[in-house]
Amino acid sequence: METGTKIITLDNGYHLWTNTQGEGDIHLLALHGGPGGSHEYWEDTADQLKKQGLNVQVTMYDQLGSLYSDQPNYDDPAIAKKYLTYDYFLDEVDEVRQKLGLDNFYLIGQSWGGLLVQEYAVKYGQHLKGAIISSMVDDIDEYVEHVNALREKTLPADAVAFMKECEAKNDYSNPKYQEYVQVMNEQYVDRKQPSKLYHIKNLGGDAVYHVFQGDNEFVITGKLKDWHFRDQLKNIKVPTLLTFGEHETMPLATARTMDSLIPNSQLVTTPNGGHHHMVDNPDVYYKHLADFIRAVENGTFNK
Repeated sequence: METGTKIITLDNGYHLWTNTQGEGDIHLLALHGGPGGSHEYWEDTADQLKKQGLNVQVTMYDQLGSLYSDQPNYDDPAIAKKYLTYDYFLDEVDEVRQKLGLDNFYLIGQSWGGLLVQEYAVKYGQHLKGAIISSMVDDIDEYVEHVNALREKTLPADAVAFMKECEAKNDYSNPKYQEYVQVMNEQYVDRKQPSKLYHIKNLGGDAVYHVFQGDNEFVITGKLKDWHFRDQLKNIKVPTLLTFGEHETMPLATARTMDSLIPNSQLVTTPNGGHHHMVDNPDVYYKHLADFIRAVENGTFNK
């Protein structure tokens, strides 16, 4: 596959931004989180794997409604109903695969992208050589419990009480509230500061985030509040790597449960890593990823 940026036109007429880096016969398709986030933390993935002695061609893309890809008018109820669904984003992954000519490939996804990896491995697993679930649980209730416990542990009691008052009033844009959110971000999401992922202004994706997540990370009011996939983990048949930061928003206890239920999986953790542990501690993160790919390639990967 040619490297560089390629705009693909979906069958629905919308356009997605894709970018391919690296060389070799091993192909990795990378899914971002959010939902409504962007490809950015995958930009150096091919280079990082090369540093680990592995040639991998990495393709990343912005999902519909995110950054450089088309952003539909989700204020139109018909468009929102059609495109703001789990099924749409799952099938979008497979259409991207087809448009790019990928098969027998590795699929990696972080956070929301890790949700899509789980669903893709069940529905379209015949196309996969391996799956990497990065910082995503199989049950959203356990995440909500964990992230709120982290808030109680990290912030003073009066700060937590203030945040809960804002949440009750839907006052999420309150500057003091956002200050406390940033404290949590620097402890459990982007531990490496200053973060390279911050922008001067919002670049889109909020519409997708609000429908699935809600208004923030602590109170899930969107469609994700009903995310429960545990009974399907047994149907993930491909070699699977679970990778989590050791200081992140997603509970490691849930990751261990997932590891016990996915038939052929391995759980690894990244020291001093938050939710974006590929950025916080790339040397460890990408060593884990390279070791996994090598083991699958030479047939030695086994739980």
